[in-house]
Amino acid sequence: MTRFDVRAADLRVLNSLTKYPSIPTYHELDPRNGVLLESATAFSGDVIATEKVDGTNSRIVLLPDGSYLIGSREEFLHARGDLIANPALGIVEQLRPVADRLAEGHAGGIHVYFMELYGGKVGGAAKQYTKDSSRFGWRLFDVVLLDDWATALTWPQAQISAWREAGGQPYADEEALQGLAKAAGLEVTPRLFRTDALPQSIAGMQALLAERLPETLVGLDDTRGRAEGIVFRTPDRKVIAKARFQDYARTLKRRPGAG
Repeated sequence: MTRFDVRAADLRVLNSLTKYPSIPTYHELDPRNGVLLESATAFSGDVIATEKVDGTNSRIVLLPDGSYLIGSREEFLHARGDLIANPALGIVEQLRPVADRLAEGHAGGIHVYFMELYGGKVGGAAKQYTKDSSRFGWRLFDVVLLDDWATALTWPQAQISAWREAGGQPYADEEALQGLAKAAGLEVTPRLFRTDALPQSIAGMQALLAERLPETLVGLDDTRGRAEGIVFRTPDRKVIAKARFQDYARTLKRRPGAG
């Protein structure tokens, strides 16, 4: 059996392998001007709607040798046992206790816990969740369970990137995700509703957003500010798309006769 040693691993490859991919918008974005087009993501059957929390994408990467890495979306910030950590956005400070707890029960493979860290001083949306700049929250939104890690680590970075962006990472389905969250004592992003039919029009989706998510459900005090939007996913996590308030407001504002 191939042995894993984080100190000998190619961290550039490991970083690419465990990054979170881009989530497409529910309605296609026109790259020329950022306006939504009428073509919508095709879903069939049951669809789960969850709140899209506006913070910073963070990850805890549990490794086969019992170590772990904590990262932002783009880079690693800390490894288990390191004396120094990158302080960016408070990710390591907030998530290191979570990573320590997760690592104690990890039995092997490369498992990646993706969390949205929010509140504090995390971007301009922090005030939507709390009045206290020292207060943070985090919600689990996906887990990758990569047990065939030895093969994947031999791939060139271009292959890894294409595989990742095409949905190749083995994600936990909804039932497994809920079980992992419960076992780890983590809260998932709020589940809003399930449906088998989503609006196909831009105006219809804007109306659904306003009706179903008039304010955030993850406020850290009595603050109940604006939510960023909704993420739609199938229970097996094979199809996923996001709908953000700002995209629909911008698109409809630019339409002839708006305002």
